[in-house]
Amino acid sequence: MSFNAPGRLWLLVGVVALMSAYLLMQRRRRHYAVRFTNVAVLAAVAPRHPGWRRLLPATAMILAVATMVFGFAQPTRQTNVTRDSATVMLAIDVSDSMRATDVKPDRITVARNAAKEFVQKLPRQFKLGLISFAAAAEVLVTPTTDRAPALRQLDDLKLAPNTAIGEAIFAALESINATHPPPARGKQPAALIVVMSDGNTTIGRSTEAAAAAAARARIPVSTIAYGTDAGTVIADGRVLRVPVDRQALRAAAETTGGKYFEAATSSQLKQVYDNIGTQVDLVREQRELTPWFAAVALAFAFVAAAFALVWAPRLP
Repeated sequence: MSFNAPGRLWLLVGVVALMSAYLLMQRRRRHYAVRFTNVAVLAAVAPRHPGWRRLLPATAMILAVATMVFGFAQPTRQTNVTRDSATVMLAIDVSDSMRATDVKPDRITVARNAAKEFVQKLPRQFKLGLISFAAAAEVLVTPTTDRAPALRQLDDLKLAPNTAIGEAIFAALESINATHPPPARGKQPAALIVVMSDGNTTIGRSTEAAAAAAARARIPVSTIAYGTDAGTVIADGRVLRVPVDRQALRAAAETTGGKYFEAATSSQLKQVYDNIGTQVDLVREQRELTPWFAAVALAFAFVAAAFALVWAPRLP
């Protein structure tokens, strides 16, 4: 729990002073009672009651005041809230290295199938955009709530040389800015970029520059490093190793406040997409707790008033 106006908590000093004054008055009260020597008259005007009865009204009132001070400081707490809407840009690597068969039957087939499942599970009210990238980034589907275009394009993915992760992130940012309403002042955009790749940028603007731009826009980039270090492809009759380059993808996620994942099998990739889907659906927001503190303070005040009315000393 945190406070929007923590400086107001200094008022608790007044609560402590009030409590100290009450305890001092109780000590003085006992002192004067002992000095009163006419026991018969004392019993008549001040009948004996259990000591805790006198303490309860004052204690409840002090707790009410303390709770009001906490409420006045505007307490807040982070909580998970279901989004009403969001924009998700899914960027998939279609470089030649995705032909590697270290994931059966090959990387691109498993990636396509997992992405289609993710698209179908995404909440219907969310907008989805699709980007493929190799030597350049191509926006295949602009953000829309219609899932059919993305599913069709995923079936038609074509592989090509080179890897332009940086260009893919920049293209995703442009699509979000073009179709997503600007957030309220101080609010984070309800948008997420998901990049799935098995390599590092070999052409175009750097992944670092793109991540910095996404961080400035306050749009997280979650990255998936897909494949194994044993991946190979055949090019010009030669066997080429295509291990997964994880460092750049991890750095992009950390820079933007996104999540970094590794997936070396088809089941792991599906689990990653399920995890991302949960993150998109929920957002952590600061919720003010002042009404709850006001309600508790009011309850303490009612208790104090009730005790005072029932147990207040009165003449017989």
